[in-house]
Amino acid sequence: MKETMKDAKIDLQAIQLAARKLEAGALVAFPTETVYGLGADAENAAAVASIYAAKGRPSNHPVIVHVAPEADIGYWVESVPPQARALIAAFWPGPLTLILPRAAHIPDQVSGGQNSIGLRCPSHPVAQALLREFKGGKGGIAGPSANKFGHVSPTTAQHVRDEFDADGDSPIACILDGGQSEVGIESTIVDLSRLVSHGPVLLRPGHISAAQVGAVLGVAVQAADASAPRASGTLESHYAPRTPVLLVPPEQLTGALQQLHQAGQSLALINYSALAAEVPPLAAHSPMTASPQAYAHDLYAALRNMDHAAADLIVVEAPPSDLAWQGINDRLRRAAHDSSAVLAGFKNNLR
Repeated sequence: MKETMKDAKIDLQAIQLAARKLEAGALVAFPTETVYGLGADAENAAAVASIYAAKGRPSNHPVIVHVAPEADIGYWVESVPPQARALIAAFWPGPLTLILPRAAHIPDQVSGGQNSIGLRCPSHPVAQALLREFKGGKGGIAGPSANKFGHVSPTTAQHVRDEFDADGDSPIACILDGGQSEVGIESTIVDLSRLVSHGPVLLRPGHISAAQVGAVLGVAVQAADASAPRASGTLESHYAPRTPVLLVPPEQLTGALQQLHQAGQSLALINYSALAAEVPPLAAHSPMTASPQAYAHDLYAALRNMDHAAADLIVVEAPPSDLAWQGINDRLRRAAHDSSAVLAGFKNNLR
C-alpha cells in the first residue's frame, strides 16, 4: 500500500490551528482511517449547518460525531448500554459507528432531527491529535465525508482539494493532510438505539463485519428494517462518480466491453481478474487486487481516476458476493444506482 496513517506525521502547529478554526465555528477537513471528514463543532448548530450547505447535503441526513479516545461517551447520549461498552472496548478506536439515543442537550442538527446520534472514535493519529486538541479533548467533531453530497468520498487531502477548491472559493478553513486513508471505505454503522425492541441492527456494512460485532455481543446482528434510524451513506444513490457506472458480472465482462465499444461507448474499466486478449481499447484502466482489504483501500481513488478519463461509462467487474466483500458491494451498488435507467438497454443485452 501507499503511505498511510501509520506514516502520518503530526504537525502540531497545523493541529492547533485546525482546532482553533473549529472552535471559532469554521469547517476543517481531516483524515481518518476510513475516509477524509469535513469537520465542524458538533455542538455549534450554525457550524453543523455550514457542513450541510458546503456539501449540498439534505438537512435530514445525519452526520457522525467523532470523539477522542478518552471522551466521556455519556455526555453525548441518554445512557450507555453494556452492549455499547463491549463494542467500544473491542473496536474503538476504529471504523465502527454506534447509533445511540441522543442526549437532550446535544443539537439535533447532527442527527438530522432524530432522537439518536452516531458516535465514532477514529484511529488515525492526525484525527486523534485534532480531537485531543479541540476543546481540550472534550468536544466532538461532526464529520461526514469531505465531498459534495452523494459523490465519491475522498481518501487523500488532494481529493478534498479537488472537490472543493476547483473555483478557488473553498468553504473549508484548512485541510489536514494525513496521507492516504488506510481502510478506504466508510465505517460500519450499528444501531443500538432500539435494543429492547430490535436488538443490534446493521445500518451500513464496512471494514468491521456484522459477524465480528455479533461475536462480541453474543447475538446475531439484524438487517436494517423500515423503522431504523436514518444513517450516513445509506441512500440508494451514493458514493457515485460523475461518469455513469455499470456493474458487470465477471463471466459477462468481455462480452459487455465488446458490445459497449461496438455501440460507440468510450470505456473506463475497473477489474480484479485477468482480462481476455480481445478486450477493446479503453480510455482508462484501473486493475485492482482480488483482496477485499486492498480493493477497499484503492476503490475511491480508482473511481476518481476513472472519472477524469472523459469516458462515457465506467465499467466495474462485480466483486465476489461473499461477506468479506459486503461493504465494497454496498458502495458499488449505490454508486451505480443512478446509472441503471440509462444503462438498462445495455444490461438487457449482455451475454
